[in-house]
Amino acid sequence: MVFNVRESNRSIKTNFPREVREIEHVWIPMSDGTRLSAKIWLPKDAEENPVPAILEYLPYRKNDFTALRDSIRHPYFAGHGYASIRVDMRGCGDSDGILYDEYLKQEQDDGLEVLTWISKQPWFTGGIGMIGKSWGGFNGLQIAARRHPALKAIITLCSTDDRYADDVHYKGGAVLASDMLWWASTMLAYNARPADPLVVGDAWRENWLQRLKKTPPFVEEWMRHQRRDAYWKHGSVCENYEDIDIPVYAVGGWADGYTNAIPRLLEGLKGPRKGLIGPWAHEYPEVAVPGPQIGFLQECLRWWDHWLKGEDTGIMEEPMLRAWIQDSVPPKTDYAVRPGHWVAESEWPPKDQESHHYYVSNQQLNTQSKKEEALIVSSIQEHGLYSGVFCPFGQPGDLPADQRIENGLSVVFTSDPLEEPMEILGFPEFTVELSSDKPNALLSVRLNDVAPDGSSTRVTWGMLNLTHRNSHEFPEHLEPGEKYTVTVQMNAIGHQLPAGHRWQLAISPTYWPHAWPSPEPVTLTVFTNEKTKLSLPIRNPKEIDRELKPFEHPETAAVMEREILREANRTREVRHDLVNRVWTLDDFSDEGARKLVSNGIEYGSTNQNIYTIREGDPLSAKVQCDWTLTVGRGEWQTSLETFSTMTADAENFYLTNHIIAFEGEQEVFNKVWKTEVPRDFN
Repeated sequence: MVFNVRESNRSIKTNFPREVREIEHVWIPMSDGTRLSAKIWLPKDAEENPVPAILEYLPYRKNDFTALRDSIRHPYFAGHGYASIRVDMRGCGDSDGILYDEYLKQEQDDGLEVLTWISKQPWFTGGIGMIGKSWGGFNGLQIAARRHPALKAIITLCSTDDRYADDVHYKGGAVLASDMLWWASTMLAYNARPADPLVVGDAWRENWLQRLKKTPPFVEEWMRHQRRDAYWKHGSVCENYEDIDIPVYAVGGWADGYTNAIPRLLEGLKGPRKGLIGPWAHEYPEVAVPGPQIGFLQECLRWWDHWLKGEDTGIMEEPMLRAWIQDSVPPKTDYAVRPGHWVAESEWPPKDQESHHYYVSNQQLNTQSKKEEALIVSSIQEHGLYSGVFCPFGQPGDLPADQRIENGLSVVFTSDPLEEPMEILGFPEFTVELSSDKPNALLSVRLNDVAPDGSSTRVTWGMLNLTHRNSHEFPEHLEPGEKYTVTVQMNAIGHQLPAGHRWQLAISPTYWPHAWPSPEPVTLTVFTNEKTKLSLPIRNPKEIDRELKPFEHPETAAVMEREILREANRTREVRHDLVNRVWTLDDFSDEGARKLVSNGIEYGSTNQNIYTIREGDPLSAKVQCDWTLTVGRGEWQTSLETFSTMTADAENFYLTNHIIAFEGEQEVFNKVWKTEVPRDFN
């Protein structure tokens, strides 16, 4: 996960309507005595001419790891008449305390106290907005649901309303093996970094040791909750959308892992709301790839000026949803740009949306149901190694490769070439009548775009733990041989299939490493009848599309000065041991090392994630995630090494987490956590 600022064609703005001053560090006191560390950008004359405020509230360290990206956005907002405030959460960066898990009530409570603190400042005129991507997008929604009177509107990017359905832990009720341990290992390493001695003084070392001793590996708790129980319902605003009564702008991209929440939020929320979906990965749209990038900070200002300053910017007169319909492209593992066009919807779901159905038969997608057949779908454990990462950040190698590599490991159905283009927008679904020979099984589904030359580009995908077919909270084993009708919803997408291309549906009971394998090899039987069909959400061009005004050119403030100490590098390789029949996906990211000129801090990191599985043996699945991190200045130098593994047998998952911390060359902390968790319908 990289917090760098990607080079792009954006304009750099240095002159603003209001001159900006920066307050490097402020303590915000909590009612229990804990202090949160904040950095503030605001107009120089804000105390004479008070301003509204914008809050970003994160666990990712404002003084080093997010400093570069913060430097292009927060001064921009301040220069346009806002106090822009970046707060390190409890237990993170220079703030006091311990971060025990994601999205706890304590995190929300602290956020409410931060809002109260802001509302009492002499430079504040009334009206706070929250903005955040990923974690900051999550807690923006969660804090909005707590209804603090000073919070007037939010912008949530790359987040979700449902922590169980759309996050790094589970997907379709299956353990998300590609990200479950990776993200937990990331937070294990991130949480273990010390506060800055220049900010917290001599107490930094004791505080650091307390963090190392008390911060748990989050994966242990996540794996104890394999169903959608109260643990996941907490912080999932979909439990009661009516809790949010302020305006929400939900933003994401088709290449991101969190886009499904945007249509749900537009449908579920009752107050003022807007949605924006581009082609982007997990990044802000003014710098994100695939492009095109947009003037997103100007769009934010239109939102903030409307809701925080009471200015008529026209933003609420525009359509509820604006989405990028992607053109067909050859399969590649990264794109600089995804060609396409913008469309709009005045409501979601659209009242006039139709579905186009394809019925499956032997290797074919047909517009009419044919004679029933029983098709065998076998488990190939290495299916999925070319699926790309779950949540792309825009790095080389993130996206799925040519799906012809995967198609031979699954059962595939392909349509006739289209006679005219077909545009879809929404959630494709595959409904199927099937049976399983095992009580625990899953089904993965891929929708591909097949070009006349045979190349196959993945359009979207989904998966379902079949024991969760009726409920993610109350799973039920399958009765071997019994027929069931289930529906797998694929990720929302906007795509235009051109004339001459073919739709392709690929199904399998495996999808490694995204899905942790079922405990036994599974054979599914699919029955090709009128129940078994692919449903595509058709979208026809509308007059509203032609009325859309183009976005402005992307612009930001200047990125802060830094020195590159080590260049970033990324490799992602699939290896096959033919003798031992073992497949390995080795994903290595050297995120580089940098020195910030303003405060002298040097920081860097590397991350290696290795996924292995043996042909025919689901119990051989193993994930290993290792991190190194360095943070220092001059003679003060610290480093961390973490090592995390996850395996399973037929009854249990096995988790090991190991952390070693160094001050200079001296080891100051070394601890291993070992935990086993029973498999619970997974």
